[in-house]
Amino acid sequence: MTEAILLVGGRGTRLRPLTVHTPKPMLPAAGVPFLAHQLARARAAGVDHIVLATSYLAEVFEPYFGDGSALGLHLEYVTEEEPLGTGGALRNVAGRLHSGPDQPVLVFNGDILTGLDIRALVRTHESTGADVSLHLTRVTDPRAYGLVPTDATGRVTAFLEKPQTPEEIVTDQINAGAYVFRRSVIDTIPAGRPVSVERETFPGLLAAGAHLQGMVDSTYWLDLGTPAAFVRGSADLVLGRAPSPAVPGRCGDRLVLPTAEVATDAKLTGGTVVGEGACVGEGARITGSTLLSGAVVEPGAVITDSMIGAHSRVGRRTVLTGAVIGDGATVGPDNELREGTRIWCDAHIPAGAVRFSPDE
Repeated sequence: MTEAILLVGGRGTRLRPLTVHTPKPMLPAAGVPFLAHQLARARAAGVDHIVLATSYLAEVFEPYFGDGSALGLHLEYVTEEEPLGTGGALRNVAGRLHSGPDQPVLVFNGDILTGLDIRALVRTHESTGADVSLHLTRVTDPRAYGLVPTDATGRVTAFLEKPQTPEEIVTDQINAGAYVFRRSVIDTIPAGRPVSVERETFPGLLAAGAHLQGMVDSTYWLDLGTPAAFVRGSADLVLGRAPSPAVPGRCGDRLVLPTAEVATDAKLTGGTVVGEGACVGEGARITGSTLLSGAVVEPGAVITDSMIGAHSRVGRRTVLTGAVIGDGATVGPDNELREGTRIWCDAHIPAGAVRFSPDE
């Protein structure tokens, strides 16, 4: 296996306001764009040619990664004029592949952080003679996912929509978002229109008698589609819970990039990242959070499980828990923002304007 397709065209609407100016795969996780972790893991597995299927804010990818030579890769970029869905995106880039009809092509979704053994998935694909092989993972509560039951040999028997009743939960296996396609199968996907590989391509192949193989790998797996998940994924990379050769530093409680400034008595724990040019003031306490480039946290602020956007500011003694602060926003002193709060880009929250606890 030498080539792969990375699906990086999504709009990342669940991550807004983080994705207003930045496409989801380019959001920093553990100090580098999340896409850098996926590229590094693919390269470590022996992939050398990757086609990026782009759409939303497509212009930002190539200036950052170039032709991929710095990573030991050959990168190409194909931009959709109109969003084509996961299957349509695969078909749209097929002309850039070098593989022969029976050769394997790896496919990644651009928002999954995983410890998948990529080589093992390819070996499974080749040893079973499958048309498509799917990475499956097990989850404790599968109600939010489509289920993928398999027989005793691992062959996929059905694709089931999100179960609504206990009787419908026939397996805890779900589609984990990484695949190996026989090249000729990609060429059968309809061209020039939106196609969902999950809802159209896979069920259609199964109905036509194709061999779809599942490989269960229940190592680390996280869908980074929400702000809370993205923050957790970044922290897990820093802590070493999620594997990646692209983390720019040693794993530990904190990752402070070289141009950041952190007061000597500030406390950073839980996989916190302080981005380039960011500043953390005296007595601040930050746990499991990410400060993007140029962000400022003033003295005495307490931040937990939150994302602080580029060039934004958090005022003195402000407390954030599970919050997202958009790029360029200002949260004044003595505010208290709790889980699920999203402050939009360039917004301004005056001092003491939002509180959940009584004013002392």
